Amino acid sequence: MSRLTTIIQKLQRLLPFRLLLIVALSVVGLLQFLLMMGNIQGQNYNVKLFQVSPETIRAVKTIEDTEQTKLDKQAAADSVEPVYTYSEEVGKNQASVVRSIYNYALDAKEIEATSDSAKAAKAQQKKQLEALKKSLDSKELNVELSDEDLAVLLAATKSELEDGRDSVVEKVTSVLQQPVREADVAEKRESIGNAIRLTYSFPTDLMNVSIRIARSAMVANELLDEDATEQKRQQAIESIDPTRILQGQIIVQEGEVIDRDVYHQLEVTGMLATHQSLKPYVGLALLIIIQMLFFYMIFNNAKNMKIEHKIRNLLIVSIIYVLSIGFMELLGIVDREFDLLLGFLFPAALAPMMIRMLVGERIAVLVTMMLGISAGVIFQEGYSTVMQMEIALYMILSGISSLYFVRNMQKRSKVLQTSFGVAIVNSLFIAFYLLMTQSSYTAKELLFYLVAAIVSALLSGALTIGTLPFIETVFGILSSLRLIELSSPNHPLLKKILMEAPGTYHHSIMVANLAEAACEAVGADGLLARVGCYYHDIGKTKRPGFFVENQTNGLNPHDHLPPEKSRDIIIAHAADGVRILEKHKMPKEIVDIARQHHGTTAVKFFYYKAKQQDPTVKESDYRYAGPKPQTKEIAIITVADSVEAAVRSMKDPTPEKIKNLVHAIAQDKLQDGQFDECDLTIQELHTIEQVFCETLNGTFHSRIEYPEPNE
Repeated sequence: MSRLTTIIQKLQRLLPFRLLLIVALSVVGLLQFLLMMGNIQGQNYNVKLFQVSPETIRAVKTIEDTEQTKLDKQAAADSVEPVYTYSEEVGKNQASVVRSIYNYALDAKEIEATSDSAKAAKAQQKKQLEALKKSLDSKELNVELSDEDLAVLLAATKSELEDGRDSVVEKVTSVLQQPVREADVAEKRESIGNAIRLTYSFPTDLMNVSIRIARSAMVANELLDEDATEQKRQQAIESIDPTRILQGQIIVQEGEVIDRDVYHQLEVTGMLATHQSLKPYVGLALLIIIQMLFFYMIFNNAKNMKIEHKIRNLLIVSIIYVLSIGFMELLGIVDREFDLLLGFLFPAALAPMMIRMLVGERIAVLVTMMLGISAGVIFQEGYSTVMQMEIALYMILSGISSLYFVRNMQKRSKVLQTSFGVAIVNSLFIAFYLLMTQSSYTAKELLFYLVAAIVSALLSGALTIGTLPFIETVFGILSSLRLIELSSPNHPLLKKILMEAPGTYHHSIMVANLAEAACEAVGADGLLARVGCYYHDIGKTKRPGFFVENQTNGLNPHDHLPPEKSRDIIIAHAADGVRILEKHKMPKEIVDIARQHHGTTAVKFFYYKAKQQDPTVKESDYRYAGPKPQTKEIAIITVADSVEAAVRSMKDPTPEKIKNLVHAIAQDKLQDGQFDECDLTIQELHTIEQVFCETLNGTFHSRIEYPEPNE
């Protein structure tokens, strides 16, 4: 047992898997944050106001200067001239009011002329004056005519009133035909008064009253349109584009003084050492939390996996994931010194292929996606975007294609060959990237990107081949790819069995067929069972002639040996097989199958033979050393081994005979306690019996008797 396996078992005992998963992912997330935090830190300058700039400083990102934009919009709004609306009706209304004043006085004159008595005329004039005052109030004429003024109007002759009316109305109409704003009203009042005084010759009292009436008629006829003005202001504001500081824009040249504008721009872009923003760090933390949540879900939902295997897979994925992030960071540091995207050199298919072979396809797909997203952040250029999308897509497509190409791979040596398929996908994506950018590239740049695509794929394959055996050894992993390699008939140990113990070889093949079918029926590892069966009896190659399947001509050397000696030879084949397999550094799982495939069962034939000679013989002396099967696969192999040998020795096997024999052997193993140390259930045992019967019936079916050639 490796030291790492011991550590995994201790972790399993100390912490529940869910808590261990949270702790492990927290550590992975923290390491990823520490590795990637440098990618979100902009270039900062420790400069002060009115200090001479020690170097030329360029903006590292495109950002809007909100304060300057606000000032520009306010200036645009302030520059808008108010909108005035001219009303011709105002002049007409004012002329009408002036005319009505004189007309009231003229009407009063008519009353005076037609009255029978002076007393009645006075009463009627008084009534007319009150009506005139009310009229002036209702028309809101901004003039106050005193009783003396009214008396002046009433005292004037009819011709004087008519001349005054026509003259004042003409002047008012003339002035108000032109736009008059509120600010011009005082000037117009002064000018119309002077004009009347210079143009017309009225009696002094009537002249003063007429001027007062004319001045009161001067009002603004071009009024402020607040809605139109506000609309125009909004249009002016909307016409102002946001003030932006562009990425790469020179903020200050070397040797220039950092004035308030420059300092403000450095502050806005976050390039001052004293103005670091926490937002990018919070954003990165949120991204990593999302990634770790996905990892948590996929590991936590792996229900049909042993806890120790979950822990092992968690460690493998965590190590490969963090190392991949670290490798990308190193390449990202170098990338900043070049104009080309060195991220295309990263072996994007390495982690997906390794995790696919060591853990499984589902988690490999997830790791591919998470590494792609992380690569987009690591290789981003400045702050113009959140991530470098072309690198992220490149990583994801390269990883996904590698998972497709390794799916049906039969040999580890083929990994490098499958890398050529990944290289084609990488090259096609590079072509897409170069075409979509619509930029012109030199021949050297085009050659670099093509070489990068190929190198990335081949490096992924080479590193996978180089590191996979090391990880398998450290973690004690027997991958499906390794099992497929071990199942090759060209393997030296299988050749050894075939050449030295051909009967055992055939027996192993038959047992493998039975065990694989049964394992797949109950959800166990069928490939491991098949390959383990190929090697489980390799210990028989040490003394092949002492095992019945290798005996010819009916000669059995055990007929001439005491039962104790025969027992030792038979039982020794398990230990001999373990030594041979360990000598050839075979995986632990294969060695365990050879060690445990007989459990602690008794060699009954020789036990009964010895008991006939000595009734005091103990059955325990004739049992295998064990241990009993520790896994479901080995328990199935134990039954399959006994069943195949028993059915092969049957005469005229029928489905009923096979069924009874299989059931008897399985129940004997169960009653003997051989399944006490593994997780095989009674229901699964019944399923195994059924599968064995179906497989054996197909193998030992009745054959047609063909006639002799001479008949």
